[in-house]
Amino acid sequence: MTDENKTFSEREKDAKWYVVHTYSGHENKVKVNIEKMVENRGHIDDIFEVMVPTEEYVSKVGGVSKTKERKLFPGYVFVKMIINDVSWYLVRNTRGVTGFVGPGSKPVPLTEREMKSFGVGSAPVVDIDVEVGDSIRIVSDAFEGVIGTVEEVNKEKKKVKALVSIFGRDTSVEVNFSDIEKI
Repeated sequence: MTDENKTFSEREKDAKWYVVHTYSGHENKVKVNIEKMVENRGHIDDIFEVMVPTEEYVSKVGGVSKTKERKLFPGYVFVKMIINDVSWYLVRNTRGVTGFVGPGSKPVPLTEREMKSFGVGSAPVVDIDVEVGDSIRIVSDAFEGVIGTVEEVNKEKKKVKALVSIFGRDTSVEVNFSDIEKI
């Protein structure tokens, strides 16, 4: 089956995430510009998603707490796309873009592991049946292979707080549902 005969969802499975370097402070403008160009030029089959990863944080000024948002990677935009001459040219020549991340002019896609650690992409929704007091094993993350006891379960954030032994001392760690398994 040629690329032209594939449906949009079949083509999206072939797409990979790439990192585009931008002028600092221009990330959102670059995102909008790429999305507009894709729409105007009809290359919607090659570029699927553009995102600027952000996080929320609480700022306290004069005793007043405000929730704010900041960019996780200032100067970078993530683009899910199929690299070909047209899509490469379109992104590379967007106002505010200085280039792709990779050696020379060859973009290097993010690996699955990088995507997961950056919080990029469509991570599967994970729900695990654990309760306070259950034993768990951490299957990935910095504490891979460590066994702990659940202290707290946060279903909204999909995280657990667990008590693990590190260097002979009990330490509380917060771990994602996707990084644990129930024993």
